[in-house]
Parts: sequence; C-alpha cells; structure tokens
Amino acid sequence: MSGLLRTIACRAAPALRGHTVCQRANVYTRPAKEKIGAMETVIGLGLFTLAILGPSGWILAHLEDYKKRE
Repeated sequence: MSGLLRTIACRAAPALRGHTVCQRANVYTRPAKEKIGAMETVIGLGLFTLAILGPSGWILAHLEDYKKRE
C-alpha cells in the first residue's frame, strides 16, 4: 500500500507543484566487503562515547564554576 501511494505521489507531484525531484533510497543487501575487527569496534565505540558524553561531562564537572557570578 505504501509503495502504491509513493508511486502516485511521485507521478502527481510534478503536475501539482512544477519540477521537483522524487528521491528514492538505495538499499544494498550484500554483506560487507571487509570484516571489522574487535579492536576497530572498540576504538570506534570509544570515540563515539567520548564525542557524545565528553562535553556534557565537562559541563557537569565545572557546574559550580558556571554558577559563580563574577
């Protein structure tokens, strides 16, 4: 049903709105060409953790400094 509605919308949209591009997602179902090792996984997850939690940890660690009105 969703595919049918998308097809109708893609064909009716140019007539209603002028020139627009109907985007379609490319989905690949093949397995990865190279296996990712355990060390690469640990490094990647560690960097993501640092990037996400690092700034918020810095703010929480220096919260008392931010409260001072000097």
